[in-house]
Amino acid sequence: METNRELSYTSTTVVAETNTAYTLGSGDLQVLATPAMVALMENAAMSAAAALLSDDESTVGAQISVSHLRPTGIGHTVSATATLTAREGRKLSFAVTASDEQGVIGEGTHTRYIVSRERFMAKVQ
Repeated sequence: METNRELSYTSTTVVAETNTAYTLGSGDLQVLATPAMVALMENAAMSAAAALLSDDESTVGAQISVSHLRPTGIGHTVSATATLTAREGRKLSFAVTASDEQGVIGEGTHTRYIVSRERFMAKVQ
């Protein structure tokens, strides 16, 4: 397992009707949807990984395991932070957390892989 200097990035959003469980169909309440929290965590990891890439590379999410611990209502700010914990060749492992003004609302791990943009898109039908 290869270790790197610490890479971290934080992505932020405000809970709005567009990213609630009710609107996304993952629940019937007006709170931040778990899929929206996961997307914010993935965005933070993708953004952190950008420092490792050449212009012809990207990263793709391969696995995520998170717990959504607490609800966040409309109007509140949510920040997700991804911190690189390991690199094994093209495999990048991240610790991810999400917080609102009251503290941690979610946490877990996320795996991304570095890919060639051209080779990856050639597989899309």
